[in-house]
Amino acid sequence: MNDFKDYNLSEEILKALNLLGFKNPTKVQEEVIALALLNKDLVVKSKTGSGKTGAFGIPICSNIDLEVKNPKALILTPTRELCVQVKEDITNFGRFKRIRCAAVFGKQPVEVQVRELKQRVHVVVGTPGRTKDLIDRNYLSVEEIKYLVIDEADKMLNMGFIDQVEEIIKLLPKNRVTMLFSATMPEEIESLCQKYMINPEKIEIETDNESKNNIEQVLYEVDEKFKFELLKRIMYIENPDSCIIFCSTKENVDKVYEKLQDTGVKVERLHGGLMQEDRLKVMNSFKKGEFRFLAATDVAARGIDVESLSLIVNYDVPVEKESYVHRIGRTGRAGKKGKAVTFKISAENRYLKEIEDYLAYEIPRGKIPTEDEADNAKKSFDEKNSQKPQIKADKGAKLNKEITKLYIGAGKKKKLRAGDIVGAITSIQGVSPDNIGIIDIQDNHSYVDILDGKGNLVLEGLKSATIKGKSIKVEKAAK
Repeated sequence: MNDFKDYNLSEEILKALNLLGFKNPTKVQEEVIALALLNKDLVVKSKTGSGKTGAFGIPICSNIDLEVKNPKALILTPTRELCVQVKEDITNFGRFKRIRCAAVFGKQPVEVQVRELKQRVHVVVGTPGRTKDLIDRNYLSVEEIKYLVIDEADKMLNMGFIDQVEEIIKLLPKNRVTMLFSATMPEEIESLCQKYMINPEKIEIETDNESKNNIEQVLYEVDEKFKFELLKRIMYIENPDSCIIFCSTKENVDKVYEKLQDTGVKVERLHGGLMQEDRLKVMNSFKKGEFRFLAATDVAARGIDVESLSLIVNYDVPVEKESYVHRIGRTGRAGKKGKAVTFKISAENRYLKEIEDYLAYEIPRGKIPTEDEADNAKKSFDEKNSQKPQIKADKGAKLNKEITKLYIGAGKKKKLRAGDIVGAITSIQGVSPDNIGIIDIQDNHSYVDILDGKGNLVLEGLKSATIKGKSIKVEKAAK
C-alpha cells in the first residue's frame, strides 16, 4: 500500500495527514499500519528517522474510541524531548477526530500534568519515572489501557529505565495490544518481548547498510588539542544549513558552545544540566532554523525531528556503540542524503572498535583538511552566518491554519461545562457541532478549538452572545 487512502482510516485522520504533508507511507509505516489496525502485537526494529511515530500513532488515533472516561493508549519514551515530540505528532494526527493527548515527564510541575489528566484524555505519552509516579499516586488510571507502545526500547535499556517499564507493564490490563519499537535489538529487549507479548509479528526495516548508503560517514584521527581547530575547518568547508555537534559530557558541550560563540558562530547548547523549559525552547528554535549549530549531549539523539539536518559531528566518540547509530540517524532522514563526521583521539580506540564491530564495517578514514582549504571556504561560511535565518514552517502549520484556538474567560469555578460552550457556539448561524474541536476547561478559563477555518466567525459571534446567560470575555488564545 503506497497511499494512506489504501488503509481503512477515517476521513478525519486522512484530512490531518494531508495537511501535515504526509503523502505516502514510509517503509515502516507501510509494514506496521495495516497490522496495527488489526490490533496485532508488534516488535519493530527500525532506525531513528524512519517515521515510527506515524507507524503507531496513525492506527492508534484511527482505532481509538472517543467516548472514554480513562486513557486508552500509553506510549512510553526514554527522554522528555521525545515525549514532547510524540505528543505533538499524536495531537496533530488526531486533531480533527478530537483526540486529546497528554505528555507526562519529569522536571515539569506535577500539578500541571495532574490537571490535564483530570479531563478526558485518550492518549498519554510519558517517560517511565513520571508515568509510574502518577500511576502510584492514582492520578493516571491505566485500567482501560488497550494500547501500549514502548518507543526507543534500547535507549530505555541504556538509560536504566527498563525495570520501571516492566513495573508499569505489570500494572496494565493483560488484554491489550503491545507494540515495541527499537533501532537495535539487544537480548534484554528480546526477553521483554517474549515475557509480555502474545505471538508478536516481527518487522525489521532498513539495515545498517542502507543507512550507510544514505549517510556519508568519515572519521578523522586527531589529537585532543587539535579537535576544536578541526571542527572549525569542517564547519567552514561543509557550511551546513543545520548541524548537531555531539559531545559525550555536558562539560564538553559547554566548552564547544563557548568557543564557537567566541568565534562569532550562532550556536546553542542542549544537555541535561539545563532547565527543562530552556531545553524545549532550544529544541523548538533549532527545528525552526533560528540558528544553524547545536552543541549537544546524547539527550538530543532522540526526539529531534529536524528537516534537512545535513551534518552531524561526533566531537567525542560515543561510549555506547548504539549511540553512534542514533546520533548519525539524525541526518539522512526520510530518504535524504546526510553526512556524519567523527573525531577520534587515541584514548577512544576501544570505543571505536566496539562501534565498528557492531556496524560490521569500518568507518572510512578521512584526510584532515588543510588550513588553506578552510580559509578558502571561510568567506562563504561567514556570509551564510551573517544572513538572517530562513524560518522553517512548523510541520503542523497548514493544519493549524484551519484551526483557531479561542480563549474563554470562565472555567470550572463558574460551573462552566463543555455542553454550555457547544450550545453557545452552535447557536451562531453557519456553525455546526462538527466545527468544534477539543474543549479544555480549566479552573478560571477555558480553551476551545474551532475547526474548518470558522474561527473568526465564531469569535465574532461569541462577542455578542452569552454563555450561561452571562457575557464572557472571548479572544484568540495566545500561542
